[in-house]
Amino acid sequence: MIHLHDIRYVRLGTRDLESATRYADRILGLRVGEQVGNPKHGSSVYLRSDDRDHTLVYFDGDPSDHTVGFELRDEAALQNAAAHLEQIGYAFTQGDADACEMRHVQAFLNFKDPSGNSIDLVVRPHHCGVRFFPTRDTGSTGFSHVGLRTTHPVRDEKFWTEVLSAKVSDRIGQAPLLRIDEVHHKIALFPSTFAGVQHINHQVESIDDIMRTWYLLQKHGVRVVFGPGRHPTSGAMFLYFEGPDGMVYEFSSGVRMITDPDDMPRQFPFDTKSFCMWGSVPDIPEFKN
Repeated sequence: MIHLHDIRYVRLGTRDLESATRYADRILGLRVGEQVGNPKHGSSVYLRSDDRDHTLVYFDGDPSDHTVGFELRDEAALQNAAAHLEQIGYAFTQGDADACEMRHVQAFLNFKDPSGNSIDLVVRPHHCGVRFFPTRDTGSTGFSHVGLRTTHPVRDEKFWTEVLSAKVSDRIGQAPLLRIDEVHHKIALFPSTFAGVQHINHQVESIDDIMRTWYLLQKHGVRVVFGPGRHPTSGAMFLYFEGPDGMVYEFSSGVRMITDPDDMPRQFPFDTKSFCMWGSVPDIPEFKN
C-alpha cells in the first residue's frame, strides 16, 4: 500500500493566466510566490496559502488539465510507491529534472486514478522561509482538500483505500469522503461523467471569515454556488463560489477531526440535507440528484 502523508498542491491549466492570478489575489487572498516563464512549458504562477512554497499553480494550458499532488514521507516511500504500482500493473511516469523543477520538489511520479484524475506523488516539496500573509483578510489557515470527479465511485473508493491508504470517513450516497490523517477528509469523490478537480478547499478560522467573504463576493459579482451552510458530515461551515474556468472554490471552518482509527463511516442519503444541515441548496452539478 502507498501511504499518503498529506495533500500538497493543485495544478490548473488556464487560457487567461493574468485573469486567474488576479482572481487568486483579490478573491482567494493567495499571494504570488513565483511567476515563471518556461520556453518549453509556458508561463506558470505559483500561489501561496500558508507556509508551503505553493499550494496552487495556474499555468498556460488547457483548463481541463488538472493535477493534484500528494506528499510522501521520503525517497524510500516514493521508490516503494513505484514498485507497488508496477506490481499491480498500473502505469506511471517518473518526473525528470525539468518537471521536478516546475513542481518545486526533489522527486515525483505521476499516474492517473481509474477515472483518469492526474495524481502526483512527491517527496521533499519546498517550504517557504517567508511567513505567509494573505493579500486580504481571509482568515485562511491554508489549502486543505479537493473534490475529485469519479466515473465509478465504488471502483475508485476501492483504489483510493486499498492502493493509496485513504480511509472512508462518511459516504453521501456512493460518494466517499476520504481522510489520510485526522482531518475528516482530504479527498472527496463525486459521481460525474468525466474526470477532473471538482472543487478546491481552503480552511478559514471562523464563520466571521466566511461571511466577510460572502459579502465580498457579492460586491465583486462572483457567483456563489452553495452556502453559506454547514455540512452534517464534517461539521464544517462552508461557502462555495465560482472561480476562473468554472473551477469551484470552497472556504470552510470547523472541520471534524477523527482520532479513533476504528471510527465507522456513516451513510448519508444523496440529497440536499446530506450536503447542508442549514437548508442551503447547491448549484453544483455533482451535488444534485
